[in-house]
Amino acid sequence: MAQPVEYAVAVDKYLDAAGLSAASRRIYRIALNTWAWTLVDRATPEGRARRGAEPPIVPLAVLDEAGERLRRYFAASAIASQDSDSHGVRTANRELSILRSAIAWWLAQGWIATDPTEGIARRKADTSAVERRLEIEDVRRVFALRAPLRDQTLWHIVHESEATIERILALNVGDVDRSRRRAGHLQWRGTTAQLMTLLLAGRAAGPVFLTDRRAPADTPAADRCPHTGRARLSYRRAAEIFTGATKSLDPAGRGWTLRQLQGR
Repeated sequence: MAQPVEYAVAVDKYLDAAGLSAASRRIYRIALNTWAWTLVDRATPEGRARRGAEPPIVPLAVLDEAGERLRRYFAASAIASQDSDSHGVRTANRELSILRSAIAWWLAQGWIATDPTEGIARRKADTSAVERRLEIEDVRRVFALRAPLRDQTLWHIVHESEATIERILALNVGDVDRSRRRAGHLQWRGTTAQLMTLLLAGRAAGPVFLTDRRAPADTPAADRCPHTGRARLSYRRAAEIFTGATKSLDPAGRGWTLRQLQGR
C-alpha cells in the first residue's frame, strides 16, 4: 500500500482497514480529526464551531516529531476537563486510545517511524463529587426545567433505565416498541412513554435522538434521519446540553452530568 502524504488520507485508510461499524467509524473520525489540530499546534474549535470546522491539512510525517506537542495537549485537556466533568477525562482517554490504535496500524505499514504517544499516561478522573447520584428532589427539579422534547425524553430514559447512555443514544426508531414501553431489554415508565410517543410522531426510521441541525454530507446513513436529514445526537453534545441546562440547579454552579442522573 502506497504511503500517504497527508494525515487525513492516512486516517481514511486506517478506518477502511479497521472494520468498524458506521457509528464507531464516526466516533473514531471525530477523535482523529481532533488530534489534527494539535499536530499543527492549533486549538481545537469548541461547541458549534467544532461540528462545522474542517481539520487542518497536516503532513503525516509530522507525527514523528509531535511527541512533546501531544503530551502538552493531553495533559492540558485532561486536567481542564477533570475540573468540571469526569466524562471529559474519559473522553480524553478514549481519544488517546483511538489515536494509539491508528498509530499502531500506521507503524505496521511503515508509514511513520515512531510512536509520538509513547510516555503519555491515561488520566484518572476524580469522581468523588461529580459522580454522586442526584437526590430525588434534584431529579424532580431537572424534569421541571423548560427543555426541548428531545432532551426531556432522553433525561427521563437515562434516569429510569439501567442502560448505558451510549446504548440509549444508539437507539433507532425501529428498536422502540411503544405499546410495551421498551426497546429490547431497555424499559421505561408512563411519562417517558408519553414523551417518546410525541418525539417519534411521524417517524418510521432513523436514530431516536437527533441533533438540531442537518447532518454533514459524509454522515453514514445509519446515523441520519431519512425524514429530517438530521444526525444522531452524540454523547458529547448530549452531555454539554445537560450540564448547561442544570448549572442553575447545581449549588456549585458547574452543572450536573448525565451519569449523575442515572437512577441505578
